[in-house]
Amino acid sequence: QVQLVESGGGLVQPGGSLRLSCAASGFTLDYYTIGWFRQAPGKEREGVSCISSSDGSTYYADSVKGRFTVSRDKSKNTVYLQMNSLKSDDTAVYYCGTARPGVGWDWTRGNYYDLWGQGTQVTVSS
Repeated sequence: QVQLVESGGGLVQPGGSLRLSCAASGFTLDYYTIGWFRQAPGKEREGVSCISSSDGSTYYADSVKGRFTVSRDKSKNTVYLQMNSLKSDDTAVYYCGTARPGVGWDWTRGNYYDLWGQGTQVTVSS
């Protein structure tokens, strides 16, 4: 079965860290550009980070730059999102997705992604 499964979310205090995982089954994740998105209650889905399949280039939203790091582990068929110095504004459900770059490719736009995981909740609160 082809699927993505996110894990690693939870409750953390402001300033804390979490590492999210995006594990693939049924296909090789390394062949795909992978994006991380998040959606907070009452807000639109937001692109957080992206890692390219071609050269491993990484991209970040301004709101997380310097705090979040995206990486791959080929041996585990998994992409990670290391989140440090977490803030209350980071509270959201986080999703990973496989990208299909095309004309007008913009990694922050969810319509360029087709396969999504079920999401993992991240809550930053004291």
